[in-house]
Amino acid sequence: MSEARDIGIDVEKPDRSCDDDNCPFHGTLPVRGRVFEGEVRSDDMDNTVTVQWSYSQKLPKYERYERRNTRVTAHNPDCIDAKEGDKVKIAECRPLSKTKSFVVVETMSGD
Repeated sequence: MSEARDIGIDVEKPDRSCDDDNCPFHGTLPVRGRVFEGEVRSDDMDNTVTVQWSYSQKLPKYERYERRNTRVTAHNPDCIDAKEGDKVKIAECRPLSKTKSFVVVETMSGD
Protein backbone atom coordinates (compact mmCIF):
# COMPACT_ATOMS: atom_id res chain seq x y z
CA MET A 1 0.00 0.00 0.00
CA SER A 2 1.55 3.29 -1.09
CA GLU A 3 1.61 6.34 1.15
CA ALA A 4 -0.54 9.29 0.02
CA ARG A 5 1.60 12.17 -1.23
CA ASP A 6 1.14 15.86 -0.41
CA ILE A 7 -0.68 17.64 -3.27
CA GLY A 8 -0.10 21.19 -2.02
CA ILE A 9 -3.73 21.87 -1.07
CA ASP A 10 -5.03 21.91 2.52
CA VAL A 11 -7.22 18.78 2.31
CA GLU A 12 -7.42 15.54 4.25
CA LYS A 13 -5.63 12.62 2.64
CA PRO A 14 -7.88 9.64 1.83
CA ASP A 15 -7.87 6.64 4.18
CA ARG A 16 -7.88 4.08 1.36
CA SER A 17 -5.27 3.49 -1.30
CA CYS A 18 -5.84 3.07 -5.04
CA ASP A 19 -3.99 2.12 -8.24
CA ASP A 20 -5.39 4.96 -10.34
CA ASP A 21 -2.75 6.85 -12.37
CA ASN A 22 -5.08 9.89 -12.43
CA CYS A 23 -5.27 10.08 -8.62
CA PRO A 24 -3.51 13.15 -7.19
CA PHE A 25 -2.62 11.25 -3.98
CA HIS A 26 -1.55 7.80 -5.25
CA GLY A 27 -0.89 8.46 -8.94
CA THR A 28 1.03 11.02 -10.95
CA LEU A 29 -1.68 13.64 -11.62
CA PRO A 30 -0.56 17.16 -10.61
CA VAL A 31 -3.21 19.64 -9.45
CA ARG A 32 -2.95 23.38 -10.05
CA GLY A 33 -5.15 26.41 -10.46
CA ARG A 34 -8.58 26.85 -8.95
CA VAL A 35 -10.32 24.89 -6.20
CA PHE A 36 -14.12 24.75 -5.90
CA GLU A 37 -16.64 23.28 -3.47
CA GLY A 38 -19.90 21.83 -4.71
CA GLU A 39 -22.39 19.00 -4.53
CA VAL A 40 -22.23 15.79 -6.53
CA ARG A 41 -25.32 15.74 -8.74
CA SER A 42 -24.57 12.55 -10.68
CA ASP A 43 -22.23 9.60 -10.24
CA ASP A 44 -23.55 7.41 -13.08
CA MET A 45 -20.33 7.46 -15.14
CA ASP A 46 -17.22 5.35 -14.52
CA ASN A 47 -14.72 7.26 -12.33
CA THR A 48 -16.52 10.55 -13.14
CA VAL A 49 -18.94 12.72 -11.18
CA THR A 50 -20.90 15.84 -12.10
CA VAL A 51 -20.42 18.60 -9.52
CA GLN A 52 -22.68 21.66 -9.25
CA TRP A 53 -22.44 24.86 -7.22
CA SER A 54 -24.58 28.02 -7.12
CA TYR A 55 -23.67 31.70 -7.09
CA SER A 56 -25.44 35.07 -7.35
CA GLN A 57 -25.07 37.34 -10.38
CA LYS A 58 -26.08 41.00 -10.13
CA LEU A 59 -28.40 42.41 -12.80
CA PRO A 60 -27.61 46.15 -12.79
CA LYS A 61 -30.59 47.12 -14.93
CA TYR A 62 -33.08 45.69 -12.42
CA GLU A 63 -30.93 46.23 -9.31
CA ARG A 64 -31.47 42.64 -8.27
CA TYR A 65 -29.57 39.38 -8.09
CA GLU A 66 -30.26 36.12 -9.87
CA ARG A 67 -29.09 32.68 -8.89
CA ARG A 68 -26.95 30.79 -11.37
CA ASN A 69 -25.47 27.30 -11.36
CA THR A 70 -22.21 25.90 -12.66
CA ARG A 71 -21.86 22.21 -13.52
CA VAL A 72 -18.55 20.55 -14.29
CA THR A 73 -17.44 16.95 -14.66
CA ALA A 74 -14.62 15.79 -12.42
CA HIS A 75 -12.53 12.63 -12.10
CA ASN A 76 -13.51 10.54 -9.07
CA PRO A 77 -10.55 8.39 -7.88
CA ASP A 78 -11.26 4.99 -6.30
CA CYS A 79 -9.75 6.08 -2.96
CA ILE A 80 -12.25 8.96 -2.60
CA ASP A 81 -15.32 7.42 -4.29
CA ALA A 82 -17.77 10.34 -3.94
CA LYS A 83 -21.47 9.50 -4.25
CA GLU A 84 -24.49 11.53 -5.35
CA GLY A 85 -25.44 14.12 -2.72
CA ASP A 86 -21.93 14.42 -1.22
CA LYS A 87 -20.32 17.82 -0.68
CA VAL A 88 -16.91 17.67 -2.33
CA LYS A 89 -13.87 19.82 -3.02
CA ILE A 90 -12.52 19.68 -6.58
CA ALA A 91 -9.22 20.99 -7.92
CA GLU A 92 -8.18 21.93 -11.44
CA CYS A 93 -5.80 19.61 -13.26
CA ARG A 94 -4.66 18.94 -16.81
CA PRO A 95 -7.41 17.89 -19.25
CA LEU A 96 -8.29 14.23 -18.66
CA SER A 97 -10.87 14.04 -21.46
CA LYS A 98 -12.93 16.35 -23.65
CA THR A 99 -14.93 17.67 -20.68
CA LYS A 100 -12.92 16.68 -17.57
CA SER A 101 -10.33 19.12 -16.23
CA PHE A 102 -11.03 18.70 -12.52
CA VAL A 103 -10.41 15.97 -9.95
CA VAL A 104 -12.17 15.32 -6.62
CA VAL A 105 -9.64 15.86 -3.82
CA GLU A 106 -11.87 15.66 -0.72
CA THR A 107 -15.32 14.52 0.37
CA MET A 108 -16.50 16.98 3.00
CA SER A 109 -19.87 15.46 4.01
CA GLY A 110 -22.78 13.48 2.68
CA ASP A 111 -26.51 13.00 3.14
